[in-house]
Amino acid sequence: MSAVLTPGANCALPKGVITATVSYTPIPNTEIDISAFLLTANGKVRGDGDMCFYGQTSVQRSAIQMVSANPGVATYSLNLDLVEAAIEKVALTATIYENQANFGACANLQVTLSNGAVAAIPTTGKIETALILGEFYRRNNEWKFRCVAQGFAGGLEPLAKHFGVDIAVPHHAPPSPIVTPPPAPTPTAAPKPINLNKISLDKRQSSVSLEKKDGNFGEIKVNLNWNRGSQGGGLFGFGKAKGVDLDVGCLYELKNGEIGAVQALGNSFGSYRDEPFIELMGDDRTGASADGEWLRINGSRWAEVKRIIVFCFIYEGVPSWHATDAVVTIYAPGQPPIEVRLNEEGGQQGMCAIALLENINGTVRVNREVRFFAGHSKLDQAYGWGLSWRAGSK
Repeated sequence: MSAVLTPGANCALPKGVITATVSYTPIPNTEIDISAFLLTANGKVRGDGDMCFYGQTSVQRSAIQMVSANPGVATYSLNLDLVEAAIEKVALTATIYENQANFGACANLQVTLSNGAVAAIPTTGKIETALILGEFYRRNNEWKFRCVAQGFAGGLEPLAKHFGVDIAVPHHAPPSPIVTPPPAPTPTAAPKPINLNKISLDKRQSSVSLEKKDGNFGEIKVNLNWNRGSQGGGLFGFGKAKGVDLDVGCLYELKNGEIGAVQALGNSFGSYRDEPFIELMGDDRTGASADGEWLRINGSRWAEVKRIIVFCFIYEGVPSWHATDAVVTIYAPGQPPIEVRLNEEGGQQGMCAIALLENINGTVRVNREVRFFAGHSKLDQAYGWGLSWRAGSK
């Protein structure tokens, strides 16, 4: 029989891998992010390597992993026996993105462990926008789990500060009184703030520029992820267990005039080290992979790139973009993830231009597009690329 944990209650954990599934009834037009903070004896993180979240889904040599994150459910895998001895606790948290609502509107919130324990998180009447759901903690060389349900009214910022994280959030503090300070010792460099905020490009904020680090942009990664409910009945309810194969790809134009496409169709996987400095990492045909599909862009060669249009298309299945819950996230070292959601209706059009990356005086400007087309050639014409297209397969 499953043990139901109320706030303050705990349970022992078995050796080996534990899965923790956070489930809830989604709040309309609201994102909930599930994160894990690895804490030392003082209850604080040591740095960004002690956080597992949407921008860093695996830490501690994969001992702690975010396996999946979809509206209404997120799953973590924890092999606590492999966690460094300095880590005393792993706190599992939930935050409402940009304080779009509060947890009083979130029903059926609970954490289900693979050992059968269920931590029921009460939300009725809650005005907080961030919660510590529960914590895994060491006790006499054993690991246990405790239901916590502690809320933070200010959302991500006070929660992060509680764990010793200095997040990059703008403040408009009143001026401090002028005092004559005593002689100070030689200052040491302050740790760089850890940026947990993601940037969502939408109709209100449709573009953003990446910052150059150490003379280049490093490895720029573009991830496509979508609904994994396609097994057993089809993602859109048509046929038997025939899901939608949603593919990511791009058109590129280099400064030397070379143009082309990187995509699974036609096995045009590109190259990271050589032209076009863009590479497609595999092809997930089912959406079963927790990581989805990835494009890698060699940011150290960005000076040779003029523009890239990132697209995705439904290679197999019924075009219903809104139902895919598809999201494209762009990652660059030391910068917040940039997210573009395909949350608009595309009719029966099977292709979507998602984001345009442009070289503007050496910077990377990311523009949200989310424009739907009948196919590659129509997209090509809309952006003036000039490639010749014919039917292909993969």
